[in-house]
Amino acid sequence: MSTEDIRKTAEHKMIQSLESLKNGLTKVRTGRPNPALLDTVHVDYYGSMLPLSQVANLSLLDARTIGVAPWEKGMGAKIEKAIRESDLGLNPSSQGDLIRVPMPAMTEERRKELTKVVRNDGEAAKIAIRNLRRDANEAVKKLVKDKLASEDDDRRSQEDIQKLTDRMIAEVDRVVASKEQDILAV
Repeated sequence: MSTEDIRKTAEHKMIQSLESLKNGLTKVRTGRPNPALLDTVHVDYYGSMLPLSQVANLSLLDARTIGVAPWEKGMGAKIEKAIRESDLGLNPSSQGDLIRVPMPAMTEERRKELTKVVRNDGEAAKIAIRNLRRDANEAVKKLVKDKLASEDDDRRSQEDIQKLTDRMIAEVDRVVASKEQDILAV
């Protein structure tokens, strides 16, 4: 394995950490509904637990309501129960074949709590990225120790890895700031 391979591997893992953060933040509820909010809800479908998106069509009905249209008529009550029992604090209501999931308005206190959650998630992503930097630097030092790379390669690759780390952490900061603005927007 060369220093370039180590850098590429570190970059790939850092990008995965960033994507994981972005994916996690889509589940943080803001004032606006997002069908991805219901991705964590699982429904009992003939004995197996399936994600809601695999048994129903999710859509936005208006600025405050998510619509859930079950693909089978008998699934409505099970879907409604699963949404109600999820830890999302939502109260769905049935209207014929359509289940309406209104998003309650958020209080200022709740918005501030959510910004703290977002910051903590961002900090966890930064820690993961820094740990990847440390692992990559240790791998390069091992190459130098085993005489598979020169001291110049070590210095150069450490600078590259640091630049990569700085770029990823700046991206994490940007994602977190964007989500905070989204949460605090009334």
